Amino acid sequence: MEQRKPLTTAKMRKMKQDGVPITMVTAYDYPSAKLSEEAGVDLILVGDSLGNVVLGYDSTLPVTLDDMVYHTRAAVRGAGNTFIVADMPFLTYHGSLDVTLKGVARLMQEGGAKAVKLEGGEEIAATVEAITKSGVPVVGHIGLTPQSVHQLGGFRVQGKSSEQAEKLMRDAKAIEQAGACAIVIELVTDELAAWITKELSIPTIGIGSGVNCDGQVLVFHDLLQYGSASAPRKFVKTYANIGEAIRNGISSYVQEVKTRAFPAPENTFHMDNDVVQYLYGDKE
Repeated sequence: MEQRKPLTTAKMRKMKQDGVPITMVTAYDYPSAKLSEEAGVDLILVGDSLGNVVLGYDSTLPVTLDDMVYHTRAAVRGAGNTFIVADMPFLTYHGSLDVTLKGVARLMQEGGAKAVKLEGGEEIAATVEAITKSGVPVVGHIGLTPQSVHQLGGFRVQGKSSEQAEKLMRDAKAIEQAGACAIVIELVTDELAAWITKELSIPTIGIGSGVNCDGQVLVFHDLLQYGSASAPRKFVKTYANIGEAIRNGISSYVQEVKTRAFPAPENTFHMDNDVVQYLYGDKE
């Protein structure tokens, strides 16, 4: 497969200017990142949603910086020619700037990320500015921010009221002015996402926010139905159902082992006859 050069922040901005949609997949390990790169995605996000998707938590809140470094490093090994963004997990960027920058450094140096992603708006603008001034690209994240889901009152569509819309626009502009290279807009009304996208000079990447964003992101496991079936979500589209294929394959394996159909002769190795005779033959 032909190697390609990773996307850069300058190329992302050019894609926005030229109206070329940006594709992002959220992946958490070597095989999913490798397959995503081979499929031609522009960006890979190693999201703290790995807490729900691969670690079995009921939210992203228990995910640690160590978790993020570990999974980012694995994804980078699988997709070394793709721009990889890593999430800063819960409460790793709301305290002292020194602690925040140490966490950023770990994701970049140990994890190999090309950029970090932070959730929030005006309240984290100063942090975003400090990180970008240190030479690290930052991707913002507004709208439904899973790390603040309890404060937001659950997983609800954002931007339905004029007050919410104005607040989210202020958040987006604050993150842009702080130096972010792109911004994820999650579970926001189509009209508001389109308005924000038009107002910003940096790319917007939507999830559940309509077609008018500059790009789209979906989770690897969602778009491929990899894992146990979950309640359908309106903003997710299934492009392949590999979860069903995996379950069927494992079920067939279990059945063949139970009936001793596996391993079959073609899966079995044998000794030479003279060795068999020496070990098990009549030695008297």
